[in-house]
Amino acid sequence: MLKLLVGLGNPGPEYEDTRHNAGFWWVDAAARRLGARLGTDKAFFGVAGRATRSGGAGTWLLKPQTFMNASGRAVGALARFHKIAPEEILVVHDELDLPAGQMRLKRGGGHAGHNGLRDIQAQLGSPEFWRLRLGIGHPGDRAEVIHHVLRRPPAEERVSIEACIETSIALLDGLIDGPTPQAVAALNLRPPRPATPTRTAAAPNPATPPTTQASLREAPVDRDAG
Repeated sequence: MLKLLVGLGNPGPEYEDTRHNAGFWWVDAAARRLGARLGTDKAFFGVAGRATRSGGAGTWLLKPQTFMNASGRAVGALARFHKIAPEEILVVHDELDLPAGQMRLKRGGGHAGHNGLRDIQAQLGSPEFWRLRLGIGHPGDRAEVIHHVLRRPPAEERVSIEACIETSIALLDGLIDGPTPQAVAALNLRPPRPATPTRTAAAPNPATPPTTQASLREAPVDRDAG
């Protein structure tokens, strides 16, 4: 089972609503769901709390206060003290390579240039922790990435990110207990694509023979393949 749920972000009110703090938003939602009280814990360089579920099983929640690039300092300190293995940890973070409204859950892998993940992997000495990637979209220009992640998302995008958080929190018991295959499958589903508007058929040419007009009326509506 998962014994530590970590959300990545930056401390301070100026970063509270920025895209880079999506992991903090998730941990706050998880704490509400589990009835956990979070408070500053200097020993673990973060805001932390412990939730006790039925049967006495405990799960820690952590928001590192070391700034993103040094997230591993907090994660490593708590994991070592409580003897939590990498595979018992879930790290929730923002993901440039997914659009807002999508998320992915996986165990292990690289850090893909995410400095928070890079530092956690270095501190744990292993990449075998679970990651829940919350899509925030890519600005389309590498030079704009820093500005993008440290800006507040527009209202519509924030709603999409919050919808992913709500969906994953609804599956929290399954995540903590496994994560179960059902939870993994549910979190990796892509949202349905918007329906392509049907094209309005042009009026038939009066000079067209009746048989051709009939075939036009009976033909299926043409849709984009993409």
